[in-house]
Amino acid sequence: MELKSCKKLYLKETHRIKSPEETFEIVEPLTETAGITRVADITKLDRLNIPVFSCIRPGAADGAISVYNGKGATPIAARVSAIMEGIERYSAEFQERSSNGGNNGGDGDSKSLITGKYPDLAEEFEVLDPVELILPEAIDPDAVIPWTPCYEMLLDDNGNLVLEELLVPAAAVYHPLPSHHYSIFRTGTNGIASGNALEEAIFHAMCEVIERDAWSLAEAGKTGGKLIIDIDDPDILNMVRLFNDAGVDVFLRDITSDIGLPTIAAVSDDVELKDPTLLCLGMGTHSSPKIAALRALTEAAQSRATQIHGAREDATIADVRKQIGYERTKRLNAKWFDESETISWPELKDISSDDFLDEIKNTIRALNNVGLQTVIVKDLTRPELGIPVVHVIIPGIESFAIDSDRMGIRCKAARAKASKTGSRVRKYVRET
Repeated sequence: MELKSCKKLYLKETHRIKSPEETFEIVEPLTETAGITRVADITKLDRLNIPVFSCIRPGAADGAISVYNGKGATPIAARVSAIMEGIERYSAEFQERSSNGGNNGGDGDSKSLITGKYPDLAEEFEVLDPVELILPEAIDPDAVIPWTPCYEMLLDDNGNLVLEELLVPAAAVYHPLPSHHYSIFRTGTNGIASGNALEEAIFHAMCEVIERDAWSLAEAGKTGGKLIIDIDDPDILNMVRLFNDAGVDVFLRDITSDIGLPTIAAVSDDVELKDPTLLCLGMGTHSSPKIAALRALTEAAQSRATQIHGAREDATIADVRKQIGYERTKRLNAKWFDESETISWPELKDISSDDFLDEIKNTIRALNNVGLQTVIVKDLTRPELGIPVVHVIIPGIESFAIDSDRMGIRCKAARAKASKTGSRVRKYVRET
C-alpha cells in the first residue's frame, strides 16, 4: 500500500476528491456486485425534509445487519452515502473464499490469517499486543486467535509518512468474524470508511474513531460539552431552520477531546410530539468545524428517520425509552441539554488542509501528542468493486459509547474527574 498527495476537489457540505454526482456514476453500477438490492428514499417518513436514504443488502454475513443508512445535505449526497455504507459493510466482511477475496494487496481472504498466541508470534513478527485494544474483563490476551497483516502509519523525523507491517487481531479488522474464529471482543464497524481514494477513506475513518472516542469521554465524564452559540454560518443555520420549522429543537455542542479534532454533537428534541424515541443525537468530527457540524445535523436527521423507519440497530434502547417516557428520558440525558457552559462559534478553529495526505499526517501528530502513538490501517478494498475501503485502528482510543464492555484509561480518567468535581448536570436536573 502506498499513500501519496491527494488534493481535495469538492469542498461544499463535505470534503472529497469528487462530487457526489461523480461518485454516484462510479458506485451505482456496483450495487449488484456488493449485494445491494434496493436503495430507498426515506426522507418523507419524517417532516424535517433533510435527505435520508436506506440501503438493503439481504445477503449480509451472519452477525451483520442488512439495512444501512445514508444522509446528506442533498438527495444525491444521501443516496451515495447509503450506497457507500453498503459497500463498506460488504468489503469489511471476512471472505472465506480465496478466488476473489482480498484487497488490492491480495491479503484479504482466509489465506491472510495467521493463528497463534501473541507471545509466540511476537518472537517472529511485529505484532500488536491485544491488551492495547482495551479488552473486556476476563479475556485472556494470550489466547490463540487469528491475526491479519495491517500497516502502522508512522511519521519519520522529517514528517514523512512511513508504513510498517504489523500483525493485528482479526477481530479488530473484520466485521463480522465468522464464529469458528475465536474473537477477543465483539467485532464492529468503528473506523471502517470508504472513499474515492485510499487517502480520503483513511482520513474519514480516522475522524470516525476520534468521534467515537470524544463521545465515549463525554458519556464516561457525564458531560455534554459546551453549548455552541453565535453561529453565523448560513449553511448550518439553514439546516437548523429545517429542524425548527418542523417543531424540533436542535442544539449543537462542542465535545472536542484533547486530540483537538473538532467534534460536534447535534441534540434534537421533538417538542411537538414529545416522543422519547425521537430524542436523537448526531455526531460529527472533521478538521473543519463546519463539516463536523453539518455531519452532526444530518446524522441527527438520519437517526430520526431511521427510528421512524424501524431500521435502527438500537431498537432495545428505543423500547426502554418508550417505557420510561419522554420527561424521564430527557432527565436521564440531561447533560446534553445543560446550558451552563457555552462556546462561541468563531472560537472553533478550522484546521483543515487542502490535501488528504496532509490531513492524515496532521491527525497522526495530534494523536501522538496525547499519547496515542500507534495508528493502524488495513486496506479492505475488494478487487471486484475497486472502491477504496479501509479500517483504521487506534490502540488505546475509546469506544465505550458503542461497546460498554470496553473502557480504557482515557474513559476511566474522565469518569474519575467527574466524580471528584461533581456534575453540573445534577444541578440542571434539580432545576428542571
